[in-house]
Amino acid sequence: MLVRDEAGTPGASLEELKQYLRISGSAEDGLLDRLLKSATALCEQFVGQWLIIGEARETVRADGSWQRLSARPVVVILGGEAAGPDGGVEALPADAYAIDIDAAGDGWVRARPMDGRRVLAVRYRAGMAENADGLPDPIRHGIVRLAAENFAARDGEVATPPAVVGALWRPWRRMRLA
Repeated sequence: MLVRDEAGTPGASLEELKQYLRISGSAEDGLLDRLLKSATALCEQFVGQWLIIGEARETVRADGSWQRLSARPVVVILGGEAAGPDGGVEALPADAYAIDIDAAGDGWVRARPMDGRRVLAVRYRAGMAENADGLPDPIRHGIVRLAAENFAARDGEVATPPAVVGALWRPWRRMRLA
């Protein structure tokens, strides 16, 4: 199970969206911020990567095999803890498990069963950039375009993502075969 801290950081600034929409006042700021967060979440689903670096806690089987972490790209694996069925955790020394981050940014962990505990809780950080300014311009522009499209369709029209948004994001799309 993956638990993400700091979720909901927009992948583009409110000022960028307001400039694109030619809005100067602040009356719509709450709505625009929610639209940016929604567009960011859709972008993350489309590209298969976290945009803004955040901390995660994920539980994986401790059965001696390599387990791939769900979020990517992984920046750093902070540590692991043995998790019991009661939810209690016990800190583990670094030599009790193995970690790896491959060239594609996938994080991997391996641990053997420990004192009847068969789950390893891993803490790590994943994401493409520290903040929205560090994201590639096409990703940010796609987020702004999608948020603007949803803003324009707020009066009941059906908002369909413009094809250009997919074209802007496609170079960063990562897919896995199951």
